[in-house]
Amino acid sequence: MHKTELRNGVLFFLSIKDRQFAIIGDAGINSCVPEDFWEDIKNQMFIRFKDGLFTDGLNEGIRIAGNRLKADFPRQTDDVNELSDDLSFS
Repeated sequence: MHKTELRNGVLFFLSIKDRQFAIIGDAGINSCVPEDFWEDIKNQMFIRFKDGLFTDGLNEGIRIAGNRLKADFPRQTDDVNELSDDLSFS
């Protein structure tokens, strides 16, 4: 995730087996967001996770992060997807 030109990658990591999750932003996006930004997103996701609404929680987290990325790193006409969108199951 640290290989983007603007260092604005975001990783949503969920360990279902261990019942843990994390959100990690790269240096570029971290320089734009408040210190508690990722923790606030985690709290919003957790509210849904504890009710078993895992898809809703993940969607909410991605929506909030995406809105911030859109504000701080608006899409450019020459943008390319620098990272894979693949899910990793292991």
